[in-house]
Amino acid sequence: MKEACGVVGIVAPGRDVSHLCYDALYALQHRGQESAGMATYNDHQITVVKDNGLVSHVFAETTLRALAGSLVIGHTRYSTSGSANWTAAQPVYRSAGTSGFAIAHNGNLTNTTALADAAGIQFTSMLSDSDLVAELLARQVETGTTLTEALLKVLTNVEGAFSMVILEAGEVHAIRDPFGFRPLCLGRLGPAGAPEGWMIASESPALDVVGATFIRELNPGEMVTITKDGMSSVQLLEPAGAKQKLCIFEFVYFARPDTYLMGHQVHTTRRRMGELLAAQSKIDADIVMGVPDSGIPAAEGYAKASGIPFGYGLVKNRYIGRTFISPDQDKRAASVRRKLNPLRENIEGQRLVVVDDSIVRGTTTRALVKMLRDAGASEVHLRISSPPFMWPCYYGIDTPTREDLLAANHSVEEMNEFIGSDSLEFITLENLRSAIALDGECCDACLTGRYPAPTPVVLGVAGRRW
Repeated sequence: MKEACGVVGIVAPGRDVSHLCYDALYALQHRGQESAGMATYNDHQITVVKDNGLVSHVFAETTLRALAGSLVIGHTRYSTSGSANWTAAQPVYRSAGTSGFAIAHNGNLTNTTALADAAGIQFTSMLSDSDLVAELLARQVETGTTLTEALLKVLTNVEGAFSMVILEAGEVHAIRDPFGFRPLCLGRLGPAGAPEGWMIASESPALDVVGATFIRELNPGEMVTITKDGMSSVQLLEPAGAKQKLCIFEFVYFARPDTYLMGHQVHTTRRRMGELLAAQSKIDADIVMGVPDSGIPAAEGYAKASGIPFGYGLVKNRYIGRTFISPDQDKRAASVRRKLNPLRENIEGQRLVVVDDSIVRGTTTRALVKMLRDAGASEVHLRISSPPFMWPCYYGIDTPTREDLLAANHSVEEMNEFIGSDSLEFITLENLRSAIALDGECCDACLTGRYPAPTPVVLGVAGRRW
């Protein structure tokens, strides 16, 4: 299961925007570790640099110095549509118009085949949905249409999730889909009275790391345009409903704990998940421990509410990527062993409550439980801060098919037996929603099968559009 991408856009005349973008992408590295890229504009041309690998591997100091200009967009990627090789790295560039344009995209489009067929484009597995959008925009621009007009014409027909930043001569545009599936926020560089520039990012910590001030999140369907003269906003696309549908797993897992989403800090919501999870049932145990990193705040909340002491049972290797979004199952299993090491003296002979964020296929959780038992744990009680993951996502998370989702095909008792834990319990959907303190403002299709937007496959009765 892979989350798709982080995006950045910066306009800051007189500033070294490539270094600012580098730091911002570094803060968003958790959203994608397959590839990274930037596109800059220097008053004459757009220059794109991108490659497979982490941000620190793609951009050397000499590369950053060569990316001159006062406008930049950036991208860090995990693939959901198209190949995971270099050709799918972003930003995507097209030479249409006077200077061309570049696009960086977070999300996943669900009607790419229909869009490609209508335009007479052969859409293959080597192309990403971002490539398709770029090609459709380029065809519009080549007829004399402005990029803004082209965006309206093309995106009106697009279905699915997209938070995009687009660079053209002298302008950076940022657009969020009508449902607001993926996060996107606006920040200001410099003092309030005399801003040096403006910035767009997937998450607020990317603003913090470069000293930008968080202003607000973009509304569903909104387009923000930034130039050297300032920022403007239009409602480019009609919102899909009265309430946005930000992915609920941004709160559970994907977003950094210091991120603010919809007015809530993620760390606080995760602690609250743990508190409510503890209130669902009582169990005798010696220690509550969280699975690093996203399980730690929920474990703190669980310990506080239950009265069972909080402790650390696992040490994380900080130089290993996120196993949840590793490219395949064999690599995920190996990553668990490389990523986590048990603190035997804290575990041996202890009855453990182990708090984790989710169970998808169950293979990594099973390996984790075995690791704790091998370290001497007398009991392992799993508590999960999300409800059972039962339906695939089509809006920016590359999940397995329903046949490969453990909870879709097994009862909780069967899952507990497969994983090898002494007990297993998930937070209820009602408590998860309560922890986030939002009322119908998140997409929870992966938990309920209720999809707010069209999907690319025919689903059963439970998996219908709501």
